[in-house]
Amino acid sequence: MAREELNDIHDAMYVLSCAVQDVQRDLAANKQPNARELKDMLQWIMECAEPIGSLRLRP
Repeated sequence: MAREELNDIHDAMYVLSCAVQDVQRDLAANKQPNARELKDMLQWIMECAEPIGSLRLRP
């Protein structure tokens, strides 16, 4: 695995981790989010997770 590939994986995981923390913070601040807010939160996580799906580990 090339160093650049490892960096790409690390970066994508960091972005997803930040998105999860954002949503956790939003849920802690708003115990009763409405459907639109939940949709926005889910969309944010999905957008941040998408790059991980395209990354492939190669020896």
